[in-house]
Amino acid sequence: MTLTDAELGEIEAANSSGKTPVVFVHGLWLLSSSWKPWRDLFEDQGYATLAPGWPDDPATVEEAKADPDAFAGKMVQQVTDHYAEAIAALDQSPVVIGHSFGGLIAQKLAGQGLNAVTVAIDPAQFKGVTALPTSALKSAAPALLRFNHTKHGVTLTWEQFQFGWVNALDEEEGRSLYDTYHVPASSVPIFQAATANFNPFAETKVDTENHERGPLLLIAGASDNTVPQVVVENEYRLQAKNPGDTELAIIPNRGHSLIIDSGWREVGDTALEFVQRYLP
Repeated sequence: MTLTDAELGEIEAANSSGKTPVVFVHGLWLLSSSWKPWRDLFEDQGYATLAPGWPDDPATVEEAKADPDAFAGKMVQQVTDHYAEAIAALDQSPVVIGHSFGGLIAQKLAGQGLNAVTVAIDPAQFKGVTALPTSALKSAAPALLRFNHTKHGVTLTWEQFQFGWVNALDEEEGRSLYDTYHVPASSVPIFQAATANFNPFAETKVDTENHERGPLLLIAGASDNTVPQVVVENEYRLQAKNPGDTELAIIPNRGHSLIIDSGWREVGDTALEFVQRYLP
């Protein structure tokens, strides 16, 4: 078992409530606490929510910044298995909402038939996606150019965070988000995504053909430099071949910070409307 006592407590509370559970999956450079406004939104609408961390995530942003290497070496399948373990402990198949690499993991879980409904927001590219804009390469450079990438966590500088995350915001808000939410991250998932199309055993592979995948909404920020719109559109074309309902929403003038910045509610309402259509 990899679940913490806090995560087991959230699962128990969701099961005891009898309500439809919503599982939130964060990506690189954030902690699960970044989902707090989203959890409040969905709980106000009658859902039970839980936001497990990645295995061995520090409890707070302060602890994370003090120990960057706590994130080192985490891999996509390891994290996916952790969330699958949480889902297996739920009494009902959940809604799964993920951002960035969390959006990739949400799609991997859907491909295993574990999700009732899935929302993937600015999802990192999975195996088979060929779009690779230069802005995505620049955003990934701090991890891709890291020496001993399996042994150390990667902390973004303000300038790197500004380009990759908050390019659509003014500097005051961007710096506030950097100070409040940004934590170090493992660089391994970025290497895994970058080399997936050359690796027959790539952990970023998603089963897009499983008929038990369920409804899927992909959301792209039109100004995202880290996961550009064209990448999400490429994912949509692959996922749209699935018999399950597949939709794509483009949020204008939004960057990679769209789940934590001042405009998060527009994205949250887009996700909520899709979920309520299938699980009111």
